[in-house]
Amino acid sequence: MIVLGLTGSIGMGKSTAANMFRAMGVPVHDADATVHDLLANDRGVRARIASRFPNVVSGDAVDRQALGAAVFGNPKARHDLENILHPPVRQSADRFLRKHRLLRTALVVLDIPLLYETGGEARVDAVVVVSAPAALQRRRVMSRPGMDAERFAGILASQLPDLEKRRRAEFVVETGLGKAYTFVKLKRIVQAIRTAQSGSRGSA
Repeated sequence: MIVLGLTGSIGMGKSTAANMFRAMGVPVHDADATVHDLLANDRGVRARIASRFPNVVSGDAVDRQALGAAVFGNPKARHDLENILHPPVRQSADRFLRKHRLLRTALVVLDIPLLYETGGEARVDAVVVVSAPAALQRRRVMSRPGMDAERFAGILASQLPDLEKRRRAEFVVETGLGKAYTFVKLKRIVQAIRTAQSGSRGSA
């Protein structure tokens, strides 16, 4: 089984790319969706967050906006939150991989926003980075509810620069040329991997 890592800086089109992989029949594990699920449904995670950030939990609900504000511009708080969330997210990804190895799935994707920042490249066979021009990235991000220039700058500061991601990746997919172009590029990656797998089986 080939494990592709999918990543990209904020506003680069990673969620769109993940949905395109799904449309091609490639299973995707979404780290962000796992975090949402943990915050909503995992009492242990909520208890640890309430202990560290007591003002962001009310009853059984985590105020994600308040949590974001609590860690914004505070590296120590961000590190503490990551120490709470990253282990169960990784466990979820490990379960996903075990399941698909048992199913003999040929290709899967781990969608990890901070893949390089957390050393996630060591867990995948190759990395796909989605990228777009900085002006387009900014326009996409600034159109999001609750976003402002200061918050955007803070998020960028916490992420590996796009240029460095592109340098490290096995595949770079431009997302600023339209969804059809992005889909074709992703499809070619999937086809190339599947062709290589078929060739290796044929030579075995």
